[in-house]
Amino acid sequence: MTLTADLDLSQIPFWGLPQAERTEAFRRLRQMDHPVFMREQAIPFVGGGKGFYALVRHADVTEASRNAAVFSSEPCSNSIPDMPRWLSVYFGSMINMDDPRHAKLRRIVSRAFTPRILQKMEEDLARAAAEIVDQAIEEGPGDFVAQVAAMLPVRVICDMMGVPAKFHDMVLRQTNIILGNTDAEYTGVGPELTRGNVARGLVKLLRAGFSLNRLAARLGDERRKRPTGDLVSLLVNGEERLTSQQLGSFFILLVVAGSETTRNAIAHGLKLFTDNPEQRAILLNNFDGHIVTACDEIIRYSTPVIQFRRTVKQDHEMNGTRYKKGDKVLLFYNSANRDEAVFPDPDMFDITRDPNPHVGFGGPGPHYCLGAHLARREMTVMFRELFTRMPHIRSVGEPDYLLSNFINGIKHMNYTF
Repeated sequence: MTLTADLDLSQIPFWGLPQAERTEAFRRLRQMDHPVFMREQAIPFVGGGKGFYALVRHADVTEASRNAAVFSSEPCSNSIPDMPRWLSVYFGSMINMDDPRHAKLRRIVSRAFTPRILQKMEEDLARAAAEIVDQAIEEGPGDFVAQVAAMLPVRVICDMMGVPAKFHDMVLRQTNIILGNTDAEYTGVGPELTRGNVARGLVKLLRAGFSLNRLAARLGDERRKRPTGDLVSLLVNGEERLTSQQLGSFFILLVVAGSETTRNAIAHGLKLFTDNPEQRAILLNNFDGHIVTACDEIIRYSTPVIQFRRTVKQDHEMNGTRYKKGDKVLLFYNSANRDEAVFPDPDMFDITRDPNPHVGFGGPGPHYCLGAHLARREMTVMFRELFTRMPHIRSVGEPDYLLSNFINGIKHMNYTF
């Protein structure tokens, strides 16, 4: 079928439409009989393919997520076009692998997310959140993302990896470039994919990947000689260990997925509580009783990671649609999280929603987010500190959203307290 511009998810300008218009577009796509096939937008110097099927229903997204034998993460899951070697060396990582390679790497890096490790982090999380709020109170109201939301996740990830504090700002700048690769503020690319602005954006993207990879490699070399007990020491020593290249790719994955996702959830959370004062009142009336379901509802409603790609490994039929070997499918988590067949009143923000089978941390299966529990803990600690120390905090005006078909990001958001 021929898609109208307001339904064509393959074009970057679609992702610059107001959020309400995009939500309505996905509602219309969910009402269609079958997943729609969309022509792929070619990217200069990277290329493209014939197109992809847009999986927008909760049932399709969860079934494809479970069936990794058919819906493969290889050759890449974090890029619609196949990623050239000169990009995948930095941005490949285990999310672009199937088992057994994926299972082996996941087993190694899961050492970072054991209950014992996370329990040890509780005091560090509380102290970091308190210091961030101290600084925000001293500076006064401004940009909530820069002053608060972006601060805790990057600090937590860097502390886990043993990255010295002097590099934290650099890490944040590079992750902004990596995830803002189609946003003119960070890379100069923007909605028009001309050869000139794509070339400039790719240079910045490669530099960002190289900088983070080099930092991780340097830390790995140091920890092989002098282990300190931090995460890098665990990953490069022992019977199963990461190579320097694997460590660099994992570090980029961790700081990008671990910091950016939580950062955007915190920013969206403040906006949602501002726009829904009755939900804010419910939370503040019984914070401990509602914060767990509140965090999941923020993740469901905002869905910081919009989509991941899968590639069909063999001819397959799913829910009445035939897929051929080599077909690309995109799992649109944002749409699955608003599926009327699963969520009553899906466009309502309800922190008491239970059950809440959202796919904001990825669908069920081997690639479910390793850091989901950590993200919830960071959100809990940050909102507790904010609402205790700044009881009247609220966002002001409309946020400045990231132009991206991958991350539902807030770049800047004014706030007051």
